[in-house]
Amino acid sequence: MDRSYRRIFYIDDDRMHAVAERIALGNTNGLLDIVNSHGSQLLNHSYLVQYPLSITTASVESLNTLDLCNGVVIEEASIDDLQRYMSDGKLTSLQLTACYIYRVFQVESLQLTTSSPVLQLNPDALKIARTADSERVAGHVRGPLHGIPFMVKDNIASKDRLETTAGSLALRGSVVPRDAFVVARLREAGAVLLGKTTLSEWADARSSNYSEGYSATGGQARSSYNLTVNPGGSSSGSAIAVANNIVAFALGTETDGSVINPAERNAIVGVKPTVGLVSRAGVVPESLHQDTVGVFARTVRDAVHALDAIYGVDTLDNYTSAQVGNTPKDRYGKSLSDRSALRGAKLGLPWLSFWALADPEQQAILLALVELIKDAGATIINGTEIPNYQTIVSPTGWNWDYGTTRGYPNESEYTYVKVDFYNNLQTYLSELGNTTIRSIEDVVRFNNENARAEGAFPNLNPAFASGQDLLLATLATGGVMNSTYWEALTFCQESTREKGIDAALQNGNDNLDALLVPPDVGQSYQIAAQAGYPVITLPAYIHSLSGMPFGLALMGTAFSEATLVKYASAIEDLQK
Repeated sequence: MDRSYRRIFYIDDDRMHAVAERIALGNTNGLLDIVNSHGSQLLNHSYLVQYPLSITTASVESLNTLDLCNGVVIEEASIDDLQRYMSDGKLTSLQLTACYIYRVFQVESLQLTTSSPVLQLNPDALKIARTADSERVAGHVRGPLHGIPFMVKDNIASKDRLETTAGSLALRGSVVPRDAFVVARLREAGAVLLGKTTLSEWADARSSNYSEGYSATGGQARSSYNLTVNPGGSSSGSAIAVANNIVAFALGTETDGSVINPAERNAIVGVKPTVGLVSRAGVVPESLHQDTVGVFARTVRDAVHALDAIYGVDTLDNYTSAQVGNTPKDRYGKSLSDRSALRGAKLGLPWLSFWALADPEQQAILLALVELIKDAGATIINGTEIPNYQTIVSPTGWNWDYGTTRGYPNESEYTYVKVDFYNNLQTYLSELGNTTIRSIEDVVRFNNENARAEGAFPNLNPAFASGQDLLLATLATGGVMNSTYWEALTFCQESTREKGIDAALQNGNDNLDALLVPPDVGQSYQIAAQAGYPVITLPAYIHSLSGMPFGLALMGTAFSEATLVKYASAIEDLQK
């Protein structure tokens, strides 16, 4: 067990590859018998990561080229495009699913195994797709996601032959009690669960000095824009899968930046909803005060198709009761717009709070986009600051323990997050079957017993340079919600909500529709995370020095998703 190499949990790879290739080429005779004959979803062996000796221009080009699927172009195809192909009989869900599976192997065929965003393929995906096709033939199309393959981050439970590990070897073999609420909703919508994506282990809650996108179960996820730098996280694999055309949309989770950051660093749309809009039931938790499930897609419309399917009240997550009376009657798809919607919009720039912290190249490019927004009829108001930004926004970068850095742990986000993690994880683990892992203590003990594979100690595994110091910090709290805990929670919520984002939106009597922020400045989404408020990020450009994308984001007050969707889709239309 004490091994430092990556484990990949595919069913028999050669067999799945052959099946997918034949279906993608239109030959389906007898293949469902093969698909249905699969036993365990797990390999009985592991294999070492093979690092390429060199990466040629030709190999990178082949990575970025997606073959035709039954003669149809699915590269960069929208969900509406895919639905039209299926409605017209040019493509079936079975063929589409097979082509996406083939795409997984195409990406990995370059021996870039450490860049794969896919941790597990669902051995039942082709069978599910065939059922969707049968329903379509019978005249039963459930909605815009019918027959569309998707993936979820490997901390989102599915009650099937896929595992849910949060990237940790400690949860290998554990059995979840039920589908996560969001997975169940997507199944009801007719979507096809293709597999699980890689992530930063324990969603970035295990180490303070670590490699973003790395886990013991999945290895290092890498952005195809630049294999050598931070791909964004912790929902790294979900963002990369969408960017690599492995699926049209994927789900991730966010406690503080884990949807917005990887979305903008992989040039896709990311929607981080208000805490309470989407149920967290069945999600490996970190802090129920800030956790939410978000969506990755290539367009705002695609993301909204998914958002409309997954939000709703859930009795297993009492935070979702807050959405009653705060969501649109006809769902968020009705808020989609074009550039004409920008006429009369009032948008603010919190310059000193966030924009001043962006590098000059990002400032110049994003401000050029802001000028286009202004030319389309929007009123842009500069200087709409978070009132106490000098206290709550770290000038040196993202820092969720900034209060402690300033000498005030009772004003620090991490003060309450680590206590929440201790308690919330214990509740989640209590429902798992086939495991002895029931607490943070058990996780730490497991890591110590498998020290090399899990990087239990500093400098043992380069990806976990500080060992498991955040797990140890969580352990040290004992889950006690003392006065410091409550003071920190109250301070962070008040200073980012009514005394923060809401005050910036009000800006005297301006009453702005939304704030425009540079999401590559991590402090921007950190403030929204503490508030539990929504953010949508859009692709903007690719940095000339790093080769990595960056975005432009819209930030709003609680349950303002309809407004953010309206203006995000309008800005997206403006960029065409």
